[in-house]
Amino acid sequence: MAEIQARGRLIAGVDQNTYLMGFRNPFSGEIEGFDVAMAREIAEAIFGDPNKIQYKVLTSEDRVAALERGDVDLVVRTMTVTCERLEKINFSSVYYEAGQRVLVNRTSGISGVDGLGGKKVCATKGSTSLAAVANHPVKPVAVSVPDWTDCLVMLQQGQVDAISTDDTILAGLAAQDPYTEVVGARFTTEPYGVGIPKGNEDFVRFVNAVLNRMRGDGSWASAYQDWLNTLGPAPAPPAPRYRD
Repeated sequence: MAEIQARGRLIAGVDQNTYLMGFRNPFSGEIEGFDVAMAREIAEAIFGDPNKIQYKVLTSEDRVAALERGDVDLVVRTMTVTCERLEKINFSSVYYEAGQRVLVNRTSGISGVDGLGGKKVCATKGSTSLAAVANHPVKPVAVSVPDWTDCLVMLQQGQVDAISTDDTILAGLAAQDPYTEVVGARFTTEPYGVGIPKGNEDFVRFVNAVLNRMRGDGSWASAYQDWLNTLGPAPAPPAPRYRD
């Protein structure tokens, strides 16, 4: 925490290719989205200024390695808390509960994950979504790419039959292409946490305090309304669960 304050800026690993969560606004050139709003709240809590933040753009595959190398202070990038990742990095309390679904062309006839047997399904390298596709009992053919926008291009070009990942990410892809639709029920639970390097327990507690304040003062709900309202009315923020 002292090092971050002395540096004068928070270094946050984010996405720039996931509309609604972390994306570069083509008009302003700024990186925006729900995840970015979380990072800005943390910067404001440290410095009293949400703009004292440096964004480092990461792919899904780069997230854990960037924290292990110390390239970033934290990662806020649709990152699911898993036991495997907890062996390598720390996480904040959960700030959003997503779930994996399927995006297809409207004329595909596919109504959910059970219709993907033998179909080519796109997901990003290093994501929990890719593993869920590869291990699903109906045996889809998993196709991996660096970024979610790569998946959308492949779907548009007919190189894959579907995209499968968190409903938050799919909502952003569907908003960019009116000929696609999100289908089927959630078939996984994806609790998002802020990734923080091992050994920085003081920073974990600080970030947890910021998130807890956001749950209570309406700023979490405001960020949801700004970015994720297409998913429906704002739910209650995930209740925090802590460990020693």
